[in-house]
Amino acid sequence: MKDITVMNQNGRLLVDSRDVSAMVEKEHRHLLRDIRNYIEVLAESKIGLSDFFLGGTYEDSTGRKLPRYLLTKQGCEMVGNKMTGEKGIVFTAKYVQAFNRMELELKPTCIEDLIIMQAQAMKDVKLQLEQVTTKATEAENKAVEVQQEVQAMRDIVALNPNSWRNEVNSLINKIARVRGATAQAYREVREESYKLLDQRAGAKLNIRLTNRRRKVLEETGSKSRVDKLTKVDVIADDKRLTEVYIAIVKEMAIKYKVA
Repeated sequence: MKDITVMNQNGRLLVDSRDVSAMVEKEHRHLLRDIRNYIEVLAESKIGLSDFFLGGTYEDSTGRKLPRYLLTKQGCEMVGNKMTGEKGIVFTAKYVQAFNRMELELKPTCIEDLIIMQAQAMKDVKLQLEQVTTKATEAENKAVEVQQEVQAMRDIVALNPNSWRNEVNSLINKIARVRGATAQAYREVREESYKLLDQRAGAKLNIRLTNRRRKVLEETGSKSRVDKLTKVDVIADDKRLTEVYIAIVKEMAIKYKVA
């Protein structure tokens, strides 16, 4: 039975499942099957898998990526406990010796080594604290952003029906600015709102506007008054259309996150 190689991966001592397979003279695919069975039991019992096995892959000689596991000392112990006879005894003895040797190598041998290790540990703690602080700041900023969005939505929902024309116009202008603030953007936003009203309420705004202009011309004979009429005037004539249109513009404002 060949010796086992223990690797140090970021301070964690691990053994490759391929080495274990070769050491116990067991096909790697069979060892992987056994490890997956152990993992299934651990998962069902809600026991931390990383304390025993770390999943991963390796490239074989043909470039294929194949599965493998890295075993901790506890993982090796689990594999060893399932083995019987001489192989199980020898494997247990060899992995214990290998892990103990590596642990001794990692221990400081003089005061300078101890100082270096303590400094590295302090550096790691500082880095972890900085990461926690950064995440906390990001979470706080996100919370403020969400709060602002919620308040913006409340402001939109609270749009006053008595002064709806000015407020709707303000929201449409803000949406257009989000979409580029060009003349085309302003035109497209208004057309989108009218199209949605036609679809949702069967408004037929173009026909209504034509009829309204014809009526004003007949009643007043003033072409200038006719030219000033817009689809918003037509919407204002119908309470139901007004309510639906206000709801549509609110939805658009929320969609584009404006307030």
